[in-house]
Amino acid sequence: MSVVLFASVVRVRDGLPLSASTDYEQDKGFQETKKHLKGLSKKLSQFPDRCLLRSGLYNINFTSSLGVGYLMVCTENYPNVLAFSFLDELQREFIVTYDTKRINGALRPFSFIEFDNFIRKTKQRYNSPRSLSTKINLAEMQTEIKLRPPYQLSAEDIGSINGFSQHKQSKYKGIAPNQMMEAVTLSGIVACVLSVLCGSLNLLRGVHAIESVLQNEDEDFNYVIAFFLGTATCLYQCYLFAHFSVWRNIKSFLAFAMICLCNMYLYELRNMWQILFHMTVGAFITLQIHLRRPQGKSPDYNV
Repeated sequence: MSVVLFASVVRVRDGLPLSASTDYEQDKGFQETKKHLKGLSKKLSQFPDRCLLRSGLYNINFTSSLGVGYLMVCTENYPNVLAFSFLDELQREFIVTYDTKRINGALRPFSFIEFDNFIRKTKQRYNSPRSLSTKINLAEMQTEIKLRPPYQLSAEDIGSINGFSQHKQSKYKGIAPNQMMEAVTLSGIVACVLSVLCGSLNLLRGVHAIESVLQNEDEDFNYVIAFFLGTATCLYQCYLFAHFSVWRNIKSFLAFAMICLCNMYLYELRNMWQILFHMTVGAFITLQIHLRRPQGKSPDYNV
């Protein structure tokens, strides 16, 4: 029988449990799996935002977003698309119900015990998949998972969590373990080349701005900062395109915002076409960063 057995919500930064379902399962294998889940909950920041761990007859699925992690234990034959749809439903309800300030200010375990009721009701619905009325949402989740499959944790990862391989713990800090990116497309290459070009133009103008400042004390040194900041941001966009990192899409959007701010500040030194060119290139490579997904082993997602 394929069922959801246990679910919990934790704070990512320290693994503090915020809410959880009640489990009545006394099977030894299940209790061992819960120990793995407890260890994972304290190390979520070291892993990608969507992962799967196979533990004997049980699976642990978890996602993390906005500093909160959502974990579940289910039987090994429970469909992954249902599992991650279940976690997505918990996530959407939790972030609507509780604000970030309240989550960060929680001091005691299970400070949001009233959310247990929602977990219980959602668990009951997902344990009767024929009664689910979210076929469209499931189809969307299936497509999303195919485009960005969950990273499958290995026995080596579990060893690191349980303290058997402490020297390998830092391997995952800030990046996904062994996370490879999809093949580079032609549009991605063009975006990187244009971004490097914009960075080079900013660097050249920055050098000339330094010369102007040295020759004329009335020149605004902030222009120099804006040019060099623009250079650094363009190159950082190329780095984000080439490598996986946590909050990659958010970082690229913030970098694009920085490019826009720098060009707005430099409006007196650039004409409208130059500003439009730099901002368009910034938007183009931001889009390519969003479209280039991490690779992953794609399990069976059929419901």
